[in-house]
Amino acid sequence: MELLARTDEFISSISLVFAAYSKLGLCFLSWCFGSASKATAMAYQNESHESSPLRKLGRGKVEIKRIENTTNRQVTFCKRRSGLLKKAYELSVLCDAEVALIVFSSRGRLYEYSNDSVKSTIERYKKASADSSNTGSVSEANAQYYQQEAAKLRSQIGNLQNSNRHMLGEALSSLSVKELKSLEIRLEKGISRIRSKKISENERKRQNMNLVPGGVEFEIMQSQPYDSRNYSQVNGLPPASHYPHHDQMALQLV
Repeated sequence: MELLARTDEFISSISLVFAAYSKLGLCFLSWCFGSASKATAMAYQNESHESSPLRKLGRGKVEIKRIENTTNRQVTFCKRRSGLLKKAYELSVLCDAEVALIVFSSRGRLYEYSNDSVKSTIERYKKASADSSNTGSVSEANAQYYQQEAAKLRSQIGNLQNSNRHMLGEALSSLSVKELKSLEIRLEKGISRIRSKKISENERKRQNMNLVPGGVEFEIMQSQPYDSRNYSQVNGLPPASHYPHHDQMALQLV
């Protein structure tokens, strides 16, 4: 009996020792695997930080510039458009504000939101702008408008002055050959119109004057020298009937 009791006690001691060693082995294995996992995670995190250009700007920061990739740009537009519409809705509900939002995509598609009506909100905005009593902004706008008009008038006056100088044959050094040719054509047209007007005025005066031989008007005309531009007859020449028909034609001005 005593031997059996000692045997049972020995077996119990061995069992306790084995259990203790088992727990120690499990703890050691758990520690090893945990350290390895933690090291792997830290290495992956460092690699991600080094490879991503956005990580250099800071966590959560995105560089604000135009997205070159068309697909990414469209995806970003859809996401941010939804967020913008949601914020507009929340603002109108939380603050009891009249909100109208209009968005056109890069493809020209319209997206809008309004808690009342977009058209009515726009009309209200126009009315508020028209009824604004901000005289400072109105005066500033008027001053800017008059400054622009004054600049236009100064430019027009300068152009007219240059054109008049060119018509008088002055300040021609700045003109090109094409501009000189255009100026010459305008001058020739002007001279032609002046001569035509002069001829018509002389004819009208002739018709109004009752030219009678021996009269005062006839003597005045006889005393005037010959002028090829007004078709006056030279004093002392014989009557026109002594000349051939082709000599009686009026001289053409050039």
